Amino acid sequence: MFKSVVFKEWLKIRWFLIILSLISVIAVGNIFLKVQHNITFNEANKYWYLLLFQNHHYFRYLKFVPLFTGLAIAVAQYIPEIMNRRIKLTFHLPVNENKILIMMLGFGTISLLVSYAIMFSIFTGLSNHFFAKEIVHAVIISVTPWFLAGFAAYFLAALIILEAIWKYRIAYFITACAFILLYFENSVAGGYSPVNLKMAILTLLISVSLLFSAYRFRKGEM
Repeated sequence: MFKSVVFKEWLKIRWFLIILSLISVIAVGNIFLKVQHNITFNEANKYWYLLLFQNHHYFRYLKFVPLFTGLAIAVAQYIPEIMNRRIKLTFHLPVNENKILIMMLGFGTISLLVSYAIMFSIFTGLSNHFFAKEIVHAVIISVTPWFLAGFAAYFLAALIILEAIWKYRIAYFITACAFILLYFENSVAGGYSPVNLKMAILTLLISVSLLFSAYRFRKGEM
């Protein structure tokens, strides 16, 4: 049963995942083409001065890439489930409903993790090529909330999409938008250091939020 669920989820998101991963790699490449250009024409010491003392964020173009990826994967994975209420067929399988939902959620989360790991590894590797480790460390702290936002967006989008009652769906949407903004507060490089762990724990806690919507879907509340 596990292999069947995984295969079904893969069929739904495979092209989205592949294309979005390629886009993210291109986005990272574009960032460092700009970095190379700035170092070449402005001299490395002047560019480093901008980074260290003028709060120049060369990585700012990465800001919404993980968020968009998380949202797109959630739409690709869960919209088909609510079309003609196909999710109800899933709930009739001889497996606990919550277990199936957790398998679906786990597959989507792992898929995102793989995509983000590729993007993050390339970004970190190229950052280490151009900048000192102290700068890279501060940058990693700064971009971590953006990747967490991608996971949070995936979890919350799943909650909203599977919600059968429109008044709850609207309430969840408003709450989710306000919540996601917490990941994008303006800060100096490395400024998120005191809260990154707390935000990671909070993101993990909301990962099973779709079970609330699925419960009403199972009970036939419309």
